[in-house]
Order: sequence, then C-alpha cells, then structure tokens
Amino acid sequence: MTSAPLRLAINGVSGRMGQALLALLRTDARFELAHAVVSPGSAHDGEPVWPGRALCHAHDWSKAPALDVVIDFSGPAGLAAALEHCLAHGLPLVTGTTGLDAALQARLEAAGTRIALLRAANFSLGVALLTRLLREAAAALPGWDLEIVEAHHGRKQDAPSGTALALGQAAASARGTTLGDAAVHSREGRTGERVPGSIGFAVVRGGDIVGEHQALLIGPGERLELGHRATDRTIFARGALQAAHWLVGRAAGHWRMEDVIASQG
Repeated sequence: MTSAPLRLAINGVSGRMGQALLALLRTDARFELAHAVVSPGSAHDGEPVWPGRALCHAHDWSKAPALDVVIDFSGPAGLAAALEHCLAHGLPLVTGTTGLDAALQARLEAAGTRIALLRAANFSLGVALLTRLLREAAAALPGWDLEIVEAHHGRKQDAPSGTALALGQAAASARGTTLGDAAVHSREGRTGERVPGSIGFAVVRGGDIVGEHQALLIGPGERLELGHRATDRTIFARGALQAAHWLVGRAAGHWRMEDVIASQG
C-alpha cells in the first residue's frame, strides 16, 4: 500500500537552498509542500509558489496547516520562528541555518529534549560518510598528523567552511580533545615545529568551486587521504529531503546526517 506524502514546510523558500528544494519537490512523490515561508517584507509574500498552483508564499506560521516535518534554510530570526512552531506542534525540524547567537544555540539544544532535530553544516550524503570515515581513522591513527584542506568559490564569506570545521570537530572528538584546543588556522613566518596532536586547516578560494574537502592523515612513510568533491549544489537539497523523510517518526533528540546514512546500510 502506498503511503500518503509527508506534509512539508520549507522555511526560507526564496533562498538558494529553498529554490533547489522546490525544484526537486516537483518530482518527489514522498512529499507534499504544504507551507512555504519567506521573510517578512519579501517581494514574494502572497505570490503563488508555483504558477497555476493554489499554494502561496507566507511570511509567518500563523496560517500553517497540519504538517509532518519542517526544513529550514533561512536566517537566525526565521529559524527562531520555525523552532517555536515546531515546539508548539511537536514537529521534527531539519535546519542548515548558520550564524546563530548563543541564546538561539541554547534554545536549539534544549529543543532536542522535546522534538526530533537534525542540524548540519553540510547535507551531502557523501560528506556524512566522509565524516564517519574520518572519525574512525582519527581514532585508529591517533599519532598521525591531521590536516584539513577545503576549497570553495571566490564569493564565499567565511573560512574555514562550516563543513571543514565539522570534520575537524569529529576528528578531535574521536581523539578525546576539542577543536578549540587542537585547531591551527594559520601558518606564516617562522612557526616552529608542528605541535603534536594539532589539526591544521588550509583554505582555497576561487572561481566557481562548489565545495571540496580533503582530510590528510600523515604518518611516518605513508599518508591516508579522505576526500569529497561536490560538483552540483543539488546534492545539498537532495540530502536535506532525505534527512526530512528519515526524521519523521524519530524520537526527540539531536540527530546527525551520519545517522541518516547509517540507516541505509
């Protein structure tokens, strides 16, 4: 028997990720887009999401219908509003929004006791597997030096990327330390010898690179290279939809993309 489509809301639907999600939803029978939220004052507010369809963009959650899951790629204020709605209705939430202050971080941490919540810096299924592999390798080779190299397009504003930092956090945790203690973000001039146990980061910016991440574990006489290269931004939207579908029905808690791929094995 075919199950009914999941009723999905997208928060930040007019953004780059929101538009990528809309494109995929046209042919994804697992979901029915039931609510599409843009920021207050958006030129899209009140306009149809798709030409000839009844569903229109909304600037808040006051008229949201019954839902099964919410995907958020908005901003801190938009995420805060979506989180409030999810908590009020017991809805699972998938979010990739960054730039959160300490107060919103704390609210998200607390929300994990009440709803199923999945946050990720990168929704690529390949990056999720890379994270798992790096976690295992860092623990198995604790004495090997670790360097993380990332490359993105020239318009990217932050460095290192959130994905590179997440990889570093996974490796640091596997070795019983923290990224705050282990990270080395710059080297210039006479830096002295490499500090044992440190995790170095190198950044490349240029052109239209979608995203590349490489972890180098370097031991005496040998080197292990683990990497991922994205060539199409659609992979991030595809991964977010996979996460949303997987999260429905899960217990309250903080889930990871690694959990999503583990269930597929």
